[in-house]
Amino acid sequence: MKGSKVDCGPAISKQGKMNTRKASNPIDVHVGARVRMRRVLLGMSQEKLGESLGITFQQVQKYEKGTNRIGASRLFKIAQVLGVPVSYFYEELAGQGEKPASGMAEGQSQGYVVDFLSSTEGLQLNKAFMKIRDARVRRKVVELVRTLADGSDASK
Repeated sequence: MKGSKVDCGPAISKQGKMNTRKASNPIDVHVGARVRMRRVLLGMSQEKLGESLGITFQQVQKYEKGTNRIGASRLFKIAQVLGVPVSYFYEELAGQGEKPASGMAEGQSQGYVVDFLSSTEGLQLNKAFMKIRDARVRRKVVELVRTLADGSDASK
């Protein structure tokens, strides 16, 4: 039939292997990113977290990437180990059919903050920045970063 599509099953790679890998669920990715962010914020290694949970660091990696879904009891244990409520892992979960509780339009900017703090560099920069006690020096650091960012935009 013209224009109709036929499902031929899973794709076969050039090596003859079936490609049955599914895309990660965005909620699993978000929860995993929050686990990683909290773990790094505490200065805890994947190995240490895995040890506390009775799993390998590779399993922790899969949870953090959203490759493997975290079960309810495991998420509860992770929350205990990381010292946060379970709800922490679902905070700032945008676009899931719910309107923000507040009337302010901060959803998009919060996403950037979560992305920034989910990166190793972002966490390191945030920790170092918070150690600067002098407000004038902190403002100068912000100015410096803005200048550097503007310079990198101009060079593209």
